[in-house]
Amino acid sequence: MKITQLRAYPISVPVPADKSVTLGIGRSVKRDAVLVRVDTSDGLVGWGEAHHGRCPGAIARLVDTTLRELVTGMDPMDVSGVWTRVYKMQIGSHGMGTAAALALSGLDLALWDLRCQVAGLPLYSLLGGKNRPIKAYAGGISLGWQPPGSLAQEAASYVEQGYRAVKLRVGDTVARDTARVLAVRTALGDDIDILVDANTSYTLDDVRRVLPVYDELNVGWLEEPFPAHDLALYRRASKLGRTPLAAGENHYTRYEFDPLLASESIGFAQPDLSKAGGITEALKIAAIASARRISVNPHTSATAINMATSISFLCGVDNPGYFEADLTPYNPFRDELADKFPYALDGDGCVSALEGVGIGLRIDEHFVAAHPLIEGPCYV
Repeated sequence: MKITQLRAYPISVPVPADKSVTLGIGRSVKRDAVLVRVDTSDGLVGWGEAHHGRCPGAIARLVDTTLRELVTGMDPMDVSGVWTRVYKMQIGSHGMGTAAALALSGLDLALWDLRCQVAGLPLYSLLGGKNRPIKAYAGGISLGWQPPGSLAQEAASYVEQGYRAVKLRVGDTVARDTARVLAVRTALGDDIDILVDANTSYTLDDVRRVLPVYDELNVGWLEEPFPAHDLALYRRASKLGRTPLAAGENHYTRYEFDPLLASESIGFAQPDLSKAGGITEALKIAAIASARRISVNPHTSATAINMATSISFLCGVDNPGYFEADLTPYNPFRDELADKFPYALDGDGCVSALEGVGIGLRIDEHFVAAHPLIEGPCYV
């Protein structure tokens, strides 16, 4: 069997004004995604998702040109060989490193989809795991910057649905951030885990000022206070309080995760399977984290493909942490792209993998065709 065709599908939907969420990276105005399809000489078709990188047309173009030329004719079962070729020719040799990692991630997810079809197995089984409950937190593009009272009401509504953990968007001002976290803790009590995500918007002084409050309110983690490349700041901030730091959604490949984990500055690793290099690479990242007794808590991307894949991945590793459930008010890529919703919450606040071959989803190609790329930024 050989790869006969590789194609990317950049898709978009506008976000209605009353469904928009404001966070540290701006206000959401549209949702983007890049789906990746691999066709084979045996007639099998695999689907994956590459993170859009806030420039989905560019990621799709990279898939449709350079990556297509590199991998056409290769054996789709040779996921390590495909990964190594793209890394050598594109990521490791001045070839649009981050964009290439995103594009490769989508290709890799599609190849694992094909492997599951050939084996006739669920992804979690092919990874050596079993379908087990994975604890979930209410996240995605939700719980954004808003008055403390309405934020507490939104968080409480998710707890009523069964979630035992919520993630709040911080990175505004120190006063407004701490007021929001206090309001949510007061509303939810001490038995619900509260996580916070600054979306790279804090300074070191901000962290110094917020951590005493987060420590007192028993916040589970402070996610991405700084941009991914500011490792020195992560080291310094990790010593300022008891609240552990979390990072990884903007780190790519094991070569960026290894120094991050070796720095002992984070307590939670958060690779995105549609960013970090796909399943093939995320398994290596999980192993590095496991050796340091750190759990993996994948950042979830735009569509049902990444979400369902992330749950199966967590079922297949020995150091699973949280699944990030997308509570975005409006996300057709989660709700309508496939024949099923990508996850269901049980009475203990956990999710499980869908049953069936691969990730248990079928892609609606009519939906894909009906949502072409909308140019422009997804946050303003």
